[in-house]
Amino acid sequence: MTINYLELEETYALGVYAKKELVLVKGRNARIWDKDGNEYIDCVSGNGVANLGHANEKIAQAVSEQAARLITCSNMFYNDQRALLLEKLIQITPANLNKTFLCSSGTESIEGAIKFAKVTTQKTEFVCAEKAFHGRTTGSLSATFKPEYKKGFEPLLPGFGFVPFNDFDSLKELVNQNTAGIILEVIQGEGGINIGNADYFQKVRQLCDEKGVILIIDEIQSGFCRTGKMFACYHFDLEPDILCVAKAIAGGLPMGAVVCSNKIDVPAGKHGTTFGGNPLCCAAANAAIDFMIENKLAEQAQEKGEYFTEKLKKNPLRKIQEIRGLGLMIGIELKGPAAPLISMLLEKGVLVFPAGANVIRVLPPLTITYEDLDFVIEKLVEVLN
Repeated sequence: MTINYLELEETYALGVYAKKELVLVKGRNARIWDKDGNEYIDCVSGNGVANLGHANEKIAQAVSEQAARLITCSNMFYNDQRALLLEKLIQITPANLNKTFLCSSGTESIEGAIKFAKVTTQKTEFVCAEKAFHGRTTGSLSATFKPEYKKGFEPLLPGFGFVPFNDFDSLKELVNQNTAGIILEVIQGEGGINIGNADYFQKVRQLCDEKGVILIIDEIQSGFCRTGKMFACYHFDLEPDILCVAKAIAGGLPMGAVVCSNKIDVPAGKHGTTFGGNPLCCAAANAAIDFMIENKLAEQAQEKGEYFTEKLKKNPLRKIQEIRGLGLMIGIELKGPAAPLISMLLEKGVLVFPAGANVIRVLPPLTITYEDLDFVIEKLVEVLN
């Protein structure tokens, strides 16, 4: 009997996603196949999760071995894989960070950061950037700019103000005696692949030090080699008080982390999680981070990102306004809406997704081959002309 998987999802899933009529069933590195055997180059990567590619053998082996040993372990007890991961995260994140809370997703990491900043400072207000996206749960949605995401869910948490990204004077003006934290992305992903600048971040860092404000940096999408550095904040010599990470941390398994400096003081019992730091995801994360380092994925992302943008720009692209990004976190701003061109690319065997109404977001696995990059460039040139 033939099973109609599309119909099953349409029937039984709550309709919160606008889906493409594509049933994906198998992947290998940057290539992915639908149920009918049609092949695509995946530049969505699970919304920036599959930095190591699909069906990575090291991740599969780590998950298989750990699943046969121990899948879950309450945070009431210590665990070998969790301990190793905690150490590993402190080794690869900025030098001022020394403690980590493990959770299950990016939005949970932002929720944790908001709570940690509040309990540490005993203050309640936050300054965020216009075009920012930090998640869809109540706290992270309060820190997210786009009104369409918030409509129908108000009132959200009070005390969140927004200023233009990269505008230090506007940010400074909004900071007051009740400001607990400033929440920023290094590169705004959902907002259009907008890159912060070094002078802006250094001024924000200095302001936080002067005012006793917690600087929270969201690297949920930009982290783990995506931009050509292990974390994008390294491009700007930026040391946050809290670093929020997720997506690619565990090679595709659900995990997030809140990495904190010694400024952060959270008493026992003030926060927790059931699935955060479970041995299965920790084993995957340990294998993923080892793979990133051993295979120099940051360098690969840097080199492939430069190759991609330089080769794309050599073509006459009359529909393009601007190409921007770092490493393999690339945004192609168009002179018109992105949606029709995204659909055309799908028909040509390339999966991409938007970052706002007129930006095509390109996030291939960092392990993508140059042959596959050339294919993506070829199809982009076809639709952009």
